[in-house]
Amino acid sequence: MDSDRRPPGPSGAARRTRTRWVFDGFIAGIGTASGTRLVLGHWTDSPFGPVSDVMLEHGDGHRVLLAPDPRTADFIAGTYCFDEVRVEPVVVRSDANCWTVTSYSLSLRFATGRRGPLGLLLRAVPAALAVRPLWIAAVDRPARALRGVRTRGTAGGGRHEWYGARDLRPVVSATAAYEGVDLGPPAPVAPPVRFGFGSTPRTPCLVRVTTTVEGPRTAGAAGGGQLLSRRLKKDR
Repeated sequence: MDSDRRPPGPSGAARRTRTRWVFDGFIAGIGTASGTRLVLGHWTDSPFGPVSDVMLEHGDGHRVLLAPDPRTADFIAGTYCFDEVRVEPVVVRSDANCWTVTSYSLSLRFATGRRGPLGLLLRAVPAALAVRPLWIAAVDRPARALRGVRTRGTAGGGRHEWYGARDLRPVVSATAAYEGVDLGPPAPVAPPVRFGFGSTPRTPCLVRVTTTVEGPRTAGAAGGGQLLSRRLKKDR
């Protein structure tokens, strides 16, 4: 027997795979005169079902996550950085161009206006192309012309992330209160928020987006990422 011959490797169960989670919906970024910046994630389709969350960064740099349940909170906190995590219902209602967001801690109302040239350009990109990581990587450099904006980067827990923007509308008015304190009129999202590798555009806006999060390689059956995604969807 040839001593250099190695036994055949284990079956597909030992292959190293990556898990991908896909969130489809909207992100709104709004600054306030008090210095608090708010980022709403409203996901109409996600591995956790329809879900919404809010990330806040106060003027002193304190970062807070509002998430509706422990599972969603754990996933988001494992992807982004926060100083405080609050698990509380986050209810989002939209009627035409008017949006209302409420939780135990937060009350937010905002209205969007007509899309400008960038919004029209994003809508012109075929949806199937807009969400592909290679396309998102290609538009990352021009996106940086918007201060703080990135379309891809590394996240917490060894994860990678891609933002496939498909539409953009300006936020033309907003009111917000946190723990009963009025945060003041809308203002630019400045300085950029520091939850992850990128921020929302400086000008308050609502973005139609598909976000893809990819985990580090782990040992598991081939296609394990897809199987996990299916299990999560089944649980919702």
